[in-house]
Amino acid sequence: MLKKIDLKNKTALVTGAGKGLGKACAIALAEAGAKVIILSRTKSDLIKVNNIIKKTKGSSQLFVCDVTNLENFKKVLKKINRLDILVNNAGNNRPQHFIKVSQENMEYLTNLNMRAAFNVAQLCSQKMVEAKNRKKIGGSIIHMSSQLGRVGCEGRNVYNMNKFGIEGLARGMAYELAPYNIRVNTVCPTFVETPMVKKFFKNKKFKNKMLKNIPLGRVAKESDVATAVAFLAADSSEMITGTSLVVDGGWTAQ
Repeated sequence: MLKKIDLKNKTALVTGAGKGLGKACAIALAEAGAKVIILSRTKSDLIKVNNIIKKTKGSSQLFVCDVTNLENFKKVLKKINRLDILVNNAGNNRPQHFIKVSQENMEYLTNLNMRAAFNVAQLCSQKMVEAKNRKKIGGSIIHMSSQLGRVGCEGRNVYNMNKFGIEGLARGMAYELAPYNIRVNTVCPTFVETPMVKKFFKNKKFKNKMLKNIPLGRVAKESDVATAVAFLAADSSEMITGTSLVVDGGWTAQ
């Protein structure tokens, strides 16, 4: 029997939800029926996402929060009564050649992409296991990883390091949270039509070189990634944990 992507009566938290993939994931989860809690550093971005969700008759609640500020994130979690799904999405990249990577950029990216991702995942896991019926209803944690958590790429050494780390984190979490029926997976996109990637692709030489690495010959759409996230969030994927859903147009198949 076909299992549908149905998130009714589920509460999902999405970090970095103001723009790009986080925004797309929040909207998709709301469309699937979840009550969505959206986090970002920029209130104006969150208000726009919140309005879109309301227009689709979805349910959302917004919090302005920098996930690198552990104490602020703890305060947000205290305001949430229940949590079933986490989309651990907040992240960034500052491309530099390896021998030119500055300590400032290395520390900034690692603090956001790894340290904050770990802290958010740990705190949300603790919140999830508080539910007395957790084993019955299950839970899902989706880390936003990347194809660069599986292969290397020029100018992306710190990002490679961060995303390979997230892949390892997800597998360890999956093993330890399985007894609570909480599944943990990653989604690994190729380059996606987001504001950040559009900025990178202003370099036509770089854009053409990257497109040649994608057998399907195109970048991913935000909806491609958001749909994958919604699938992993729902009971439609209830036997999938400790793995990666690669949305890369065939890049890593080579």
